[in-house]
Amino acid sequence: MFEALQFEFMQNALIAGVLASVICGTMGTLVVVNRMAFLSGGIAHAAFGGIGLAFFFGWPFMFGTIGFSLLVAMVMAAVTLKAKHRSDTIIGVLWAVGMALGIIFLDLTPGYNIDLMSYLFGSILAVPDSDLWLMFGVGVLIIGTGTYFYNDYLAISYDEEFAQIRGVRVKFLYFLLIGLLAVAIVMIIQVVGLILVIALLTIPPFIAEKYSKSLFKMMLYSSVLSIIFTLMGLWLSYAFNLTSGASIILVAGAGFSIALALERLIARRWI
Repeated sequence: MFEALQFEFMQNALIAGVLASVICGTMGTLVVVNRMAFLSGGIAHAAFGGIGLAFFFGWPFMFGTIGFSLLVAMVMAAVTLKAKHRSDTIIGVLWAVGMALGIIFLDLTPGYNIDLMSYLFGSILAVPDSDLWLMFGVGVLIIGTGTYFYNDYLAISYDEEFAQIRGVRVKFLYFLLIGLLAVAIVMIIQVVGLILVIALLTIPPFIAEKYSKSLFKMMLYSSVLSIIFTLMGLWLSYAFNLTSGASIILVAGAGFSIALALERLIARRWI
């Protein structure tokens, strides 16, 4: 794989993978500890509507998709706060409608010749320099926000009602978290695609949670695991001419299986 690093697209792919891994490690940890995996999946699939809108109106892909994803994410956040007993149903509806809108807008786009596979399963090998800078900016924003509100998010993750009693602005921080999650998901779509994005957000934090004694360490371990999975997936895709996004997720899935097997062996005192 080292000879491939002479190519600019491979260098960009590695940088994009590392940036996406840091984003995944930070946001994925909050997703896992707050049990927001289904909500994340809803935002990821509804984001397809933003892709369709961006192409139909000729907007820049990244900004069009982020704008639509933020709008849908805010609706989902409001629903989960006001109607928790119906939130899964409404999220499912928004999930389906968002994808349907994206497909319809792509059908109506004049001269439609878009490769849907690149958005469904990622296009890490085609990430331009401009998107790398945007991913870097988003990564700094997420890490900065997580650092500034670390104690508040720690309290919310532990006990939401207790955090509210302590004076933590739970609703504001919840909407902020969902907004950052929407932006993070759009960034990760570049790497593994909207179908597989939920796996990269949940698998590394799930593994890291078992070996972490603090929220910060869980974020750190998740980021490192994401980087390892991404680099190994890229190597496999290059060596065997496979789809890069799917390769990354398969490596993460293998890591997930190994972690579960080790956990059971340790529980039975076989290790």
